[in-house]
Amino acid sequence: MSPHADGRRRVHRSVATGLPLALAAALVAAGTATASPSGPAHVVRTATLGDIPLGTFSNALLRDSVDNDRGIDLGGIGSDIYPAGRKGEYWTVTDRGPNGQIKVDGKKRRTFPVPGFDPAIVKVRVSGDRLDVMGAIPVTTSSGEAVTGLPDQARRDEAPYSYDAKTALSYNPNGLDTEGIVRADDGSFWLADEYGPSLVHVSAHGKVLTRYVPEGLHLTGTDYPVVEALPSVFLHRKINRGFEGLALLPGGDLVMALQSPLSLPDGDAGDASRTTRLLRFSPREKAVTAEYAYRFDPVDVVDPGEDDPSELKISSIVAVGGDRLLVEERTDKAARVEEVRLDRRSDILGGAYDDDTTSPSLEQLDDPAVAGVPVLGKRLVVDLNTVPGAPLKIEGIARVDHDTLALVNDNDFGMTDGAGAFDTQGRLVDSGIETTLTYVRLPRGL
Repeated sequence: MSPHADGRRRVHRSVATGLPLALAAALVAAGTATASPSGPAHVVRTATLGDIPLGTFSNALLRDSVDNDRGIDLGGIGSDIYPAGRKGEYWTVTDRGPNGQIKVDGKKRRTFPVPGFDPAIVKVRVSGDRLDVMGAIPVTTSSGEAVTGLPDQARRDEAPYSYDAKTALSYNPNGLDTEGIVRADDGSFWLADEYGPSLVHVSAHGKVLTRYVPEGLHLTGTDYPVVEALPSVFLHRKINRGFEGLALLPGGDLVMALQSPLSLPDGDAGDASRTTRLLRFSPREKAVTAEYAYRFDPVDVVDPGEDDPSELKISSIVAVGGDRLLVEERTDKAARVEEVRLDRRSDILGGAYDDDTTSPSLEQLDDPAVAGVPVLGKRLVVDLNTVPGAPLKIEGIARVDHDTLALVNDNDFGMTDGAGAFDTQGRLVDSGIETTLTYVRLPRGL
């Protein structure tokens, strides 16, 4: 059944009752060890998410949204993590759902094996070595329908296909690829989205209140308000590399991190660049108030086994007081955490590099600082490559206390690319990669 075919479906909104009792979390006290840090950074605890059938999870939130989960379990909740207030409890967010790539006639097609899947905000608790789901909130449109994780616009987003890449699926302008989450004091959530790229404000019950997108996106047909409030230059985001990191500053401003450099003036320039961008947004003014240039370390510094700079990504940013942020630079196999300060003198908003006709573009500059562009200074906090037991493909980081970080990985719902991702009955051949939340103790406080 189409995820938006029956407008009469009931949306289960309560965090406490969003899942059947059999899937509710055991309320077991948990937290990090309390001993004083010593020696190098090290793992002090790892908790693993158990197997929850994706259809069971999704249909408990939006009835009949998934008719065939193809043997896939709940995953992808490691797209981001944000403290929920109580020790060991966190808000997480799924991405757009299970997806992969299969080559057909030499060209890659983007597959959506469970097209009815709806991105969800998931509350979890660390209980010893388990990561338990306490409840979940579906992300919905103004009329209570699933936003889905399907791409928004033809020619701008990848065309969606069925699990075997043989059948084209429909685009959905409501679709979101949610990758970052914070919770405001009023109980509402802010989400970062890769498609627009966009900043999405949702109610405490998951309803999209406003989606803020770049000027000139011309996204029509949505069942929620869309406001073109971001610089138009962000229309040049690389496919699947929109906003991924999101942080809430102490004063209430938000910071969004573009996962990878813009494709400006073209894809080759973006793939070769080490300069991406951060945006500062005021919820009170409902406007972008600053923009910053962020410079990745060389790819072989971030990941000694990699030589392709296009593999560099920002996947998480965390506010740590004042205008300071932690920024995670990563590839799929390595990660480092840097600290930056959002200096007013580094603001480039409205300048020449927000004009996509400027040549060379910011992304083409070999060294922006030498060219007179203020680049955020940074300090290495921890090289996670040197921490035994740290997970791969870390997409979410949260500050636990003055010397501990919580890391969560994106397990891609156990999917891999290629025709072998599913068996002859169309059931997932699981990768065996689990969702984990890992506590890392740092030798020096943040």
